[in-house]
Amino acid sequence: MKLATYKDGSRDGQLVVVSRDLGMAHYATGIAGTLQQALDDWNFIAPQLQDLAVTLNHGKARHAFPFDPRMCMAPLPRAYQWVTGAAHPRPVEAQGPLQRPSDDLRGPCDDLILAQPGSGVDVGAGIAVITDDVPQGATPERALEGVRLLMLYNDTALAVARQGACGERIQPGPTAFGPVAVTPDELGEAWQQGRLHLTLQITCAGRKLGMCDLADMRGSFGTLIADLCRTRRLRSGSIVGGGIVGSSPVDADGRPDWPKGHGCIADRRAAEQQRDGRAVTAYLALGDVVRLEVKGRDGQSVFGAVEQTVAAPV
Repeated sequence: MKLATYKDGSRDGQLVVVSRDLGMAHYATGIAGTLQQALDDWNFIAPQLQDLAVTLNHGKARHAFPFDPRMCMAPLPRAYQWVTGAAHPRPVEAQGPLQRPSDDLRGPCDDLILAQPGSGVDVGAGIAVITDDVPQGATPERALEGVRLLMLYNDTALAVARQGACGERIQPGPTAFGPVAVTPDELGEAWQQGRLHLTLQITCAGRKLGMCDLADMRGSFGTLIADLCRTRRLRSGSIVGGGIVGSSPVDADGRPDWPKGHGCIADRRAAEQQRDGRAVTAYLALGDVVRLEVKGRDGQSVFGAVEQTVAAPV
């Protein structure tokens, strides 16, 4: 099933069930008010949500309404924790798990605010999972059993030119999530052994940045979660990201190559620097639009799209 959180003036929004084709939605009123409430009692609440999803997909839900991604907050607007890993190959080796702010996660159509003059905005495309309770010391197999939902995300950054030096300074920005969170069973054969075997499409300012294979990971989500649980447990509602997507950095002859593009502009600039001696791709500027989307093997959008515009501060 597919779940979303609609804006209702509160910090946590209102849980809705969304049809498989993302065409219709239905409030989960009477089952669960928020996604966190559903996660906290998943074994009892999820079957009820699933029944509503079946009714909605069959066109028999009496109070269904057209689904509007612009009404969506992040599926989980406030999370107990938000951790990103570094599971994908990239031009510059990324660091290990990174704890990110999780008190204000953004919706799929929220503007990207250009925080200061002379800066640019970067994207950070990836896939994350929301977990149930996972005990300390869990094996990768046990950890994978704790995956409840998958989401698309854009982990943004602000690129600021250094004064009197070469290069730029990258500062983390807010994270925006796709409109819907999706249960693993909804993905069918595309979800295998903790990897999503689909392609993430990234477009910046009307130009393709990447068409990255999501299955191209060093480890599975089970491995990522188990690594986090070596010294502690995870609580229901934790978000674990695979990190910014990439693709294998060498061709069949072992030469540096990035044929499927990149998950962020910084990676493209690093690849340009390695290949040509200088980076030419610009960061996003005022008015530019970034779009992230994953399509299933049937051609339909899986999570809906993240589509954000770079805007000036109000």
